[in-house]
Amino acid sequence: MENKKRTQILLINDMAGYGKVALSVMIPVLSHLKYETFNLPTALVSNTLDYGQFDILETTDYMNHTLQIWKNLMFSFDAICTGFIVSEAQSSLVYEYCKEQQKTGTMIFVDPIMGDNGKRYNGVTDDAVTYMKQLCSIADVIVPNITEACFLSGYTVKQTYSEEEIDVISNRLHALGAKAVVITSSCINGKMFTVVKKSPEASCVLIPYEEIPVRFPGTGDIFMAIVVGYYLKSGKLLGSVQSAMQQIEHIIDINRNNTDKYKGIPIEQFLGEIDDEKA
Repeated sequence: MENKKRTQILLINDMAGYGKVALSVMIPVLSHLKYETFNLPTALVSNTLDYGQFDILETTDYMNHTLQIWKNLMFSFDAICTGFIVSEAQSSLVYEYCKEQQKTGTMIFVDPIMGDNGKRYNGVTDDAVTYMKQLCSIADVIVPNITEACFLSGYTVKQTYSEEEIDVISNRLHALGAKAVVITSSCINGKMFTVVKKSPEASCVLIPYEEIPVRFPGTGDIFMAIVVGYYLKSGKLLGSVQSAMQQIEHIIDINRNNTDKYKGIPIEQFLGEIDDEKA
C-alpha cells in the first residue's frame, strides 16, 4: 500500500533545556496529530524564564547558515509556525524565508511572542514590536494574546476592553497584513474570551471561557500547536480554536495541582487527551 505523504510543518521557536515550552511541547503535540515536524531553533534557553534566573544562547548565525543550506537542498514545507524571535536580525531572516516559501503555497502561522499581563517577557526588547509587525504582515493566521495584540496595534493595554475596542484592535492587526486573527486571554466587559476574526471582512467572534486560577508556561504553545494542527486539516479556524480551547482547558485542569508549575506541563504524558482524529 502506498504511503500517503504527511503534511510537513516547520517550527521556528526556542528550545528550553529544562521546562516544557515552545519546541519541546509543539513537536510532540503536532507529531501526535500525525504531522511531520521539523524545527529551526531561534535560541537555546537554559530553563523556562519563570524561574527568574536563566541563560539564552541565540542562534542567528546557525539559522542563517541552515536556511542557506535548506535553500540549496530545495527543502520545502506545507506550513511554517513561528514563535519566539530573539532579534531584528533573526526576524529578517525568518521573514524573508517565509515570504519565499509562501510563494509556493506554504501557510504562515505567527505567534508574536513578546509579553503577557500588560508587560514584556524577560529578554524581550523594545525593538520586538517593530520586527514582529513585519512578520505579521505575511501571516495567514496570527495568534497574539491581548497584551501582544495591543503592542502590535498601538492600542493602550488595559485591564478590560469593550467589544468596540476589540474590533478596533483586530482591524489594526488586519491592517498590518494578517489574513486571520486570533486573540487569546481577552478580558471583555469583565469576562474572558478568545477572539476569532477569520478575515478583514468578517466580524469578531467572541468565545467565552472560565479562567482556571493557575499559570503554566508553555500553555500558549500547546494551544497554538493544536490550533495549527486542526486548522491545516479542516480549514475551519473557528472550530479549530474552539476545540483547542476545550482541550487545553482540560489539560490545565488535570495538572492544576502540580508542585513545580514553572517547568510547564509534561505534555508527553497527556497527548492522549488531544483528539488526533481531527487532524
